[in-house]
Amino acid sequence: MRRNDCFFVSTNIFSTGFCSLRKIVRWMLVASMLTSMPVLAGKTLDGIKARGVISCGVSTGLAGFSAMDSKGEWHGLDVDICKALAAATLGDARKVKWVPLGSQQRFPALQSGEIDVLSHNTTWTLSRDASFGIHFTSIVYHDGQGFMVAKKTGISAVHQLSHADICVQSGTTSEKTLNDYFRAQKMKFRPVVFENFEASLKAFFSGRCQAYTTDASSLAAILQRETRNPGDYLVLAEVISKEPMSPAVRRGDDEWFAIVKWVVNALIVAEEEQLTQANLDTQKEHGNAVVQGLLGNADDIGKLLGLDRAWAYRAIQAVGNYGDIFERNLGSGSPLKLSRGANRLWTHGGLIYAPPIR
Repeated sequence: MRRNDCFFVSTNIFSTGFCSLRKIVRWMLVASMLTSMPVLAGKTLDGIKARGVISCGVSTGLAGFSAMDSKGEWHGLDVDICKALAAATLGDARKVKWVPLGSQQRFPALQSGEIDVLSHNTTWTLSRDASFGIHFTSIVYHDGQGFMVAKKTGISAVHQLSHADICVQSGTTSEKTLNDYFRAQKMKFRPVVFENFEASLKAFFSGRCQAYTTDASSLAAILQRETRNPGDYLVLAEVISKEPMSPAVRRGDDEWFAIVKWVVNALIVAEEEQLTQANLDTQKEHGNAVVQGLLGNADDIGKLLGLDRAWAYRAIQAVGNYGDIFERNLGSGSPLKLSRGANRLWTHGGLIYAPPIR
């Protein structure tokens, strides 16, 4: 008789062996079919290749994440993500069209197809992920909402902000979190809301508000770039939220979603494996199995993404590993000199973690 797709005979040994053999053969056939199936590049990547550039949505100017220098060159963690994508897909990190966007403009620009990827110090939330027609890809920075005050106010803790005027930018998670936090703490405050970053800062520095609130990393950038005397201001120690920052792409193109996600993951794995721009060629030949696979010297995992064998090699060669990117833009090698904190690798007690690349 037939049972569970295996033919059983009277001898138990033969019965078990025949069943196992059939299963093994069946799974081998399925695996062969999957590995031989062509990988589609996807309409977004096709469009990028046709134009010859990636259209990348960035902030209008936030030190450490995306800001233009005096020569018109863009720098920052979010900028480096787009450069890595350009290197992986087009073979040249310079093939990026930078599209500066305000907080209110960023999601419509992605939804409409004006940009291919949003790399804009943007918090991954359920409401955005579920209702904006977008996919967040990989967390590139763990942040939290904080407050900045002028030292002359004498304020040194969040509880002292009861009944204060607090400047905040509309269209951000900071606006909602501010309301939710003060309601939960049964504290009253007066929100002073502005549509753009520059107006909200101007109001704070003119004394219109006793405090300014946004992500803690942004407050550090403001201290360095926007104040004449940083010592006149204080960023309060408390943070009132978790703000996981992630690039985002439009829904409907799973192939492009996978590419953006795995390029970021490749930069993280590169730090885990101590791959740098300086040692890539040596490690490509003599590194362990993970390294040789990542750099295209073993299995051709690039074809699973619709890319060539050297996609990750080019991305790392262009911008370095995740640790290099952090230190250059936000850490000890930058004016901000932020501690890595939660943005250390998981192997060093942090939250930065990538799934296996194999």
